[in-house]
Amino acid sequence: MKDLLNKWNKISLVKRIICGLVIGIALGLLVPQVTVIALLGDLFVGALKAVAPILVLFLVMSALAKHQEGKQTNMKRVIFLYLLGTFLAGFVAVVASFMFPLTLTLTESASGTTPPGGIGEVLKTLLMNLVSNPVASLINANYIGILAWAVLMGIALRKAPEGVKTGIEAIADAISQIVRWIISLAPFGVMGLVFNTISTQGIDSLISYGKLILLVVGTMAFVALVVNPIVTFIAIRRNPYPLVFKCLKDSGITAFFTRSSAANIPVNMRLCAELGLNKDTYAVSIPLGATINMGGAAVTISILALAAANTMGIQVDFASALVLSLLSAISACGASGVAGGSLLLVPLACSLFGIPNDIAMQVVGVGFIIGVIQDSCETAINSSTDVLYTAIAELSQNREKKIKIGKNAATE
Repeated sequence: MKDLLNKWNKISLVKRIICGLVIGIALGLLVPQVTVIALLGDLFVGALKAVAPILVLFLVMSALAKHQEGKQTNMKRVIFLYLLGTFLAGFVAVVASFMFPLTLTLTESASGTTPPGGIGEVLKTLLMNLVSNPVASLINANYIGILAWAVLMGIALRKAPEGVKTGIEAIADAISQIVRWIISLAPFGVMGLVFNTISTQGIDSLISYGKLILLVVGTMAFVALVVNPIVTFIAIRRNPYPLVFKCLKDSGITAFFTRSSAANIPVNMRLCAELGLNKDTYAVSIPLGATINMGGAAVTISILALAAANTMGIQVDFASALVLSLLSAISACGASGVAGGSLLLVPLACSLFGIPNDIAMQVVGVGFIIGVIQDSCETAINSSTDVLYTAIAELSQNREKKIKIGKNAATE
């Protein structure tokens, strides 16, 4: 048994996940009545949801507590890139929707969900989540609140004894190891998730929304393979694709299957260390990115809102659509503070065009149907760009330092 486990662990995680994916599809088609298989997916998702909030808390707290004053970080640059990337993703989605206009076959309204009533409500929720009770934030997976408490406690613990800081770091490392153990079980979780989707909805349910899936996935791919490389090239002035592909391969693929940016934090931290980045920066920027770097969510919100407008026969001018891309970027940054994530922010975007709430909630229902693909791609692009933007922020700063040193040497 031990030899079998060793052989299994020697196979790359991606190959093991693909095996789970294929087996899940086969079982969903052949024995859809064996619903116990879906329990594997529920257990996997439940485990990730359970450990991710406390992981973010201790990682950020430990990083800030151990940070020594006077050390240079690139956080301002990283945050700017996060916000810029989210806006650009929303803008590209608007352009794609104009180039390939779609209408929807509306489904039943998503039950048991309440969308925010306006941008003011989203911002209010965001601010209230900042001051939420820390225990409640952990229980409800309120990452905005968790991040706020982690930052405050990390700064407050800077003057604590070294033993306390070492203890917090040890807890953060232990939780990261637990996440890695859970992710190693991803093949079984993916098998259960895919089985549940195929056995309950059938492949036909996804095929019928093929055009919408292609537009959403195609737009995200364009952002990942064209927009992000352009931003990277402008920042570091060299071929961006080796770095872009490494982030997609080592971070994006894992995030695609786990469908959790927070759970992918240890993967991203390890990748940052492999890239030789400054730990004082990435120890904070990676957990922060899992909360506010939401380019994939901006794509989803923009495309579904414009598809709803097309379905209702509403003519949207480009200026209004541009406002939509800005709104989707702001809303996407608060997606983790709104139950249901990016899909529940679609009605907010629809309200820009006067679309009734009952119709908008039917669009949310469509979003849930394609969610098995849309959410995976969304998480992959969100998580991989956390590393990408952290890396190019540091590389661009190093490049500027070299130029400055060269100019000073030439002057002398």
